[in-house]
Amino acid sequence: MNKTYILGGAQTDFERNWTKEGKNVVALLKEAMTDGLQDVGLTYEDIIELNKSNQVACFVGNFIAEQYVNQGHLGALLTEVNPAFYGVPSARYEAACASSSVALDAGITKISNGDYDVAIVAGWELMKTVDSKTGGDFLGYAAYYEKEGKGIDFPFPKLFGKLADEFLGKYDVDEQCFMNALARISVINYANGKRNPNAQTRKWFMDQMQAESRGIDTNPCVGGRLAVSDCSQVTDGAAVVVLASEKFIKEHGIKSAPVVKGYGHRTAPMVFDKKMSDAKESEYILPWTRQAVLDAYRRSGLTVDDIDFFETHDCFTSSEYAAISAFGITEPGKEYEAVEQGVIAFDGNKPINPSGGLIGCGHPVGASGARMFLDLYKQVSGKAGTYQVKKADNGMMLNIGGSATTNYVFIVGKE
Repeated sequence: MNKTYILGGAQTDFERNWTKEGKNVVALLKEAMTDGLQDVGLTYEDIIELNKSNQVACFVGNFIAEQYVNQGHLGALLTEVNPAFYGVPSARYEAACASSSVALDAGITKISNGDYDVAIVAGWELMKTVDSKTGGDFLGYAAYYEKEGKGIDFPFPKLFGKLADEFLGKYDVDEQCFMNALARISVINYANGKRNPNAQTRKWFMDQMQAESRGIDTNPCVGGRLAVSDCSQVTDGAAVVVLASEKFIKEHGIKSAPVVKGYGHRTAPMVFDKKMSDAKESEYILPWTRQAVLDAYRRSGLTVDDIDFFETHDCFTSSEYAAISAFGITEPGKEYEAVEQGVIAFDGNKPINPSGGLIGCGHPVGASGARMFLDLYKQVSGKAGTYQVKKADNGMMLNIGGSATTNYVFIVGKE
């Protein structure tokens, strides 16, 4: 199999509300695509030339634009961005919050198979087109809607609140210690977001006292034990990543570029309660997530000792907490140790979400996988600027769809 390199890309400012700006999805994609191509030194004229020799294809990740913006057929929508995409193979990929990871997987596969020399991956979601209750219902489609979403206000905070409950039932961990660790995860991600010029919460406030003060007017509970401070954001945004073959790298005299070293992809039972019942015999609370991580380690030939930093799917603090042991940073049930000891902090030995993650940076659902992947590239290539970690030879990301139903892991590193 051929190597897949990452040339670069771009993300939009996740603080923006595109509806209030009077801009639609085409405006969003035009900005993200133009910035992404500019970052890697390509023009729309270059896309036309690459397409003449069948060297380029596009892969679009989006969850549910049919509801948020009344639009489907999203691969073809790129022809509205620029005429350069006329004739370019393009399609939309969907797996709830892991939608753009599926698009990345498809693009990487096409490069590694030698089908194309350039793969352009665009993930996006416009979520601020509706009120929060309606948006919460739309997100319920990422679960088994008839059983877990229909008629339930904000179903996903409740599902991940149940995940928090499962930790306390499965492991011998003090409840106060556990809840304080969740609060600390929130504080870390907000603090990291302040370093990121594209983060949605870079001007927001969060400290340990606020994060621990659940159930008050300024931090109401939204799903069992989880409060607003434990939640990711409702976000508008897009991220574009440009992948390239070894042939393209050599022909264009590119001396170095980060490379995809491994991946994992596993699907768990759709219904949350079925996940939990099937996981009872496993030491891991989310064994399918752990298996996706192990698959990525195996394919890359690396271990957790080789990974310098992580980007993970902190849709809620409980999902990041589960990721700590899934990555292998601690044993299952001991995740709080990595939080308390500062291991996952920005200046820790295994920093998680230096970008701010979904809680700090933002979570435009269909864009999050591509955004995480782009941040792996930025860190490994030393281009993360104000949120650059001290050591970044190899990075791993975990992107989940639904209640950890679809699990995608990628490892990006220096060649």
